[in-house]
Amino acid sequence: MDENSLRRTLRLIHGEEAGGDPEGRSEIKEVERPEVELLDSYSRAVIAVVDAVGPAVVSISIATDPHGSEPGQAGVGSGVIIAPDGYILTNDHVVQDAKQLFVTLTDGSSLTATVIGTDPATDLAVIRAGGSGLPYATLGDSGSLRAGQLVIAIGNPFGFQSTVSAGIVSALGRALRSREGRLIENIIQHTAPLNPGNSGGPLVDSRGRIVGINTAIIITAQSIGFSIPSNTAKWVLSQLLTVGRVRRGYLGITAQQRPLGRRLVRYHKLTAEFAVEVLSIIPHSPAGEAGIREGDLIVAINGKEVSSVDHLHHFLSEWPIGQPVRLSIIRGQERLEKEVSTAEE
Repeated sequence: MDENSLRRTLRLIHGEEAGGDPEGRSEIKEVERPEVELLDSYSRAVIAVVDAVGPAVVSISIATDPHGSEPGQAGVGSGVIIAPDGYILTNDHVVQDAKQLFVTLTDGSSLTATVIGTDPATDLAVIRAGGSGLPYATLGDSGSLRAGQLVIAIGNPFGFQSTVSAGIVSALGRALRSREGRLIENIIQHTAPLNPGNSGGPLVDSRGRIVGINTAIIITAQSIGFSIPSNTAKWVLSQLLTVGRVRRGYLGITAQQRPLGRRLVRYHKLTAEFAVEVLSIIPHSPAGEAGIREGDLIVAINGKEVSSVDHLHHFLSEWPIGQPVRLSIIRGQERLEKEVSTAEE
């Protein structure tokens, strides 16, 4: 390369020359189209969210030495600070059985933390770090989400702190099983890539509000992540902070879904073809005191048909504890009504 060509190349590299080449070759110009401006707006929106929420996202690790004085493996999970006095929302499975926790902030500082309360049924937990004046993020309204909406996940996959991924809401109203077998309802499905270590981190909207807590991925799939909605998190959070646990109604039975014969469905004028079969009664439980027996088929509660154990759990999670409910059961061929006073689980 001669000296003139070298100089010209250097000027082009540093943006000091524009226009056509005197030898007839034209440079590749920057693309200026409405689509580019749209992408720039998208980028600015994501950057603004990360700048606002990123400092509130922490990495959670568990002490492995007997005295709990040093952090264990980095990147056990993620969490998000929701109050300046150190309250952090995360997943139950991230802090399960932890005796001593450490949280690492984006500035590299490490704080000890303690578990305030957990709810395995929704895979949520609240921990508190020893600090004040900490950066925090705001819980938004997951009920306003729509399929196709931009969402951003922030977390610490594989210990890589403050990792950001963006996607869209794929679907709403999904359901997942918790570790204890309960159905977690209204789950958000999205395409923001998640990896191990993202668990407990926030899913946020374009305004920087937390709309979900990332909880699970399907290992064999691509771009399928799940988040517990923020509205569920608000309810669990208030319970854990006020009473230290989530209070749910309890009947005192073990049960399973069972198909009903067509003749039985027609005879009792049911619309569902399934019922909840009582497998066993816990001694001195509300169901036992009300005269519910093994083999009874629960077909309705307070006049509303139920066809699965999940339906029963959903109703009891919203029903005031101590308030009686009316169970419609089929025993043999006879339909009976039983009033049961719910107790705390």
